Amino acid sequence: MGKITNYANKLASAGTSKKNGRAALDAITTTEVITPERRQSLEAIFKLGVSILLPLIIFFLPTEWIPLSGIDVVQQRVMAIFVMATLFWILEPVPIYATSVLIILALLLTVSDKSLAFLEATEGELLSYKAILGTFASPIIILFLGGFFLAIAGTKYGLDKNMARVLLKPFGTKPIYVMLGLMLITATFSMFMSNTATTVMMLTILSPVLASLPEKDKGKAGFVLAIPIAANVGGIGTPIGTPPNAIAMKYLVGEYAVSFGTWMFYAIPFVVILLTISWFLLQKLYPCKAKELRVDIKGTFDKSTKAIIVYATFATTILLWLFGDFVGLNSYVTAVIPIAVFSLTSVVTKEDFNKISWDVLWLVTGGIAMGLALEKTGLARTVVENIPFGTFSPYIIIAAAAVLAVTMANFMSNTATANLLMPMIVALAVSLDSLIPLGGVTAIVLCATFGASMGMSLPISTPPNALAHATGIIQTRDFLRTGFIIGTTGLLMTFVMVYSLNVLGWL
Repeated sequence: MGKITNYANKLASAGTSKKNGRAALDAITTTEVITPERRQSLEAIFKLGVSILLPLIIFFLPTEWIPLSGIDVVQQRVMAIFVMATLFWILEPVPIYATSVLIILALLLTVSDKSLAFLEATEGELLSYKAILGTFASPIIILFLGGFFLAIAGTKYGLDKNMARVLLKPFGTKPIYVMLGLMLITATFSMFMSNTATTVMMLTILSPVLASLPEKDKGKAGFVLAIPIAANVGGIGTPIGTPPNAIAMKYLVGEYAVSFGTWMFYAIPFVVILLTISWFLLQKLYPCKAKELRVDIKGTFDKSTKAIIVYATFATTILLWLFGDFVGLNSYVTAVIPIAVFSLTSVVTKEDFNKISWDVLWLVTGGIAMGLALEKTGLARTVVENIPFGTFSPYIIIAAAAVLAVTMANFMSNTATANLLMPMIVALAVSLDSLIPLGGVTAIVLCATFGASMGMSLPISTPPNALAHATGIIQTRDFLRTGFIIGTTGLLMTFVMVYSLNVLGWL
C-alpha cells in the first residue's frame, strides 16, 4: 500500500503534462521497479530458462519429428544435451566449468548403461558409464596436469621470468613487437610439439609481461589471447603440429600422397599470413595503453638443488615433447614425468597442489565427454550422412566439408572431428568425379583438416583456449569475437590456397 501511495505522489508532483507524466513513469520504473540488480537477476533467469526449455523440448519430441533419418532415441537425447551445453557455454547462466559437470551428469542419467530406470532408452547405443566418468582421467587431462605442474614449479623458482628475459629481449620494448615475438615463438613451438604443452610454457613466460601492464589495460586480454591463437594457427604448419594433420596424412597416400616437406610448403605461408592477420586484429580489438613495456626482469638463475631439478625436468619434458617419438614416448606419457618428479622431490607441495586450476580440468572434461557422446552414439555420423553431398556443386561440397569441420571443432575435440569426418570425406571424394578438376581427394582433405584447426570460438574448443581462459583475464565473448573472425578468415584463405595450388598444378 505504501508503494502505491508513493507512486501516486510522484505522478501528482509531476503535473499533468505528457512530458512530465513520462518523466514520473520513468522514475518509478527505473528507481522503484527495475533496479540494475533486479534487471541482472531477470536476465539470468531468462538465460537459464532458455538454456533448459529448448533442450527439454528436443529431449521429449517424438523421434519421427526430428528431420534426420536414422536418428534413434539415444542420439536424440545427446542432441538435446548438446544444445543445452551450447546454450550454457554461450549464455553462461552458470559458471562455465559447472556446465561441464552438468553435461557429465546429464549423460550419466539419460544415455549411459547405468541411467535412471524410468529414462532407460529403448533404442540406440548406450554409453558406458565408465567411459563417461573416465573422461576426467583422459590423456589430455594428464597433459594439462603436467603443464600445470611445470607452470607452478617454473613460477616458484623464477624460471618463467628468466625465460621471458632471454626469449623476449630481441623484440624490444614496444607492446606490439613484444606480442609479435610471443606469437612467433608460440607458433614455432606448436609446429613441433603439443599445442597444449606450448601454451602452458608460453603462458608461464607471459606472466612477467602481464605484471608490467596497468591493471585495467585492454592490452592484457590481447596478450593472453595471442598465445592460444598462435598455438592453434602454428599447429597447422607441419604434419605433426596437431592431431588432425596426422590423421589427414593417413589418407593422403598413394596417388594422393603429400610428403612432410610438401605439407610445410603448403602450410607455412598460410600460417605466416594468418598469424599476421591475427596480430593486427588483436592490436585493433585490444589496444595497449602502455607505449613501452619495461619488463624489468633482473637477477640470475637460482642454483639451489630444487631449482636445478626444475630446470632439468623442464628441459627434459620439452625435449621429450619435441622428440619423444624417437624413444617411444608420446606427449601424454611425457606429461607424467614432471608430476612424478616434482611430487617426489617436494618441489610442488600440498599447498601448491591446491593452486591447480581444477575448474579448467572440469571445463575440458565436459568437452571431452560431449565429444565422446557425439562419436560413440553415432549422432555425428548420422548428421553427416543426412547431408546430400552428391547433389551439390563440387565447390559447395568442399566448402561444406570445411564449414562442417570448423563447426564441429568448436564444440568437440578437433582430433575427434578429424577422426569422424576424414573417412566419410575421403569416401565421398573418391566417389565423385566432379571433384577431380578441383583437386579431388587432396583438396577436400586439406580444406577439412585446416578447417578443423580453425575451430577456436569457445573456451572448450581447444585446450589452448581453456588454458588461456583459466587466467581469468579473458571471457567467452572474447573467444567468440576473435575466434569467429580468425576462423572465418582462415577458412576463406584455405579455399584460396587450395584453388591456387590446383590452378598451378601442385595438387
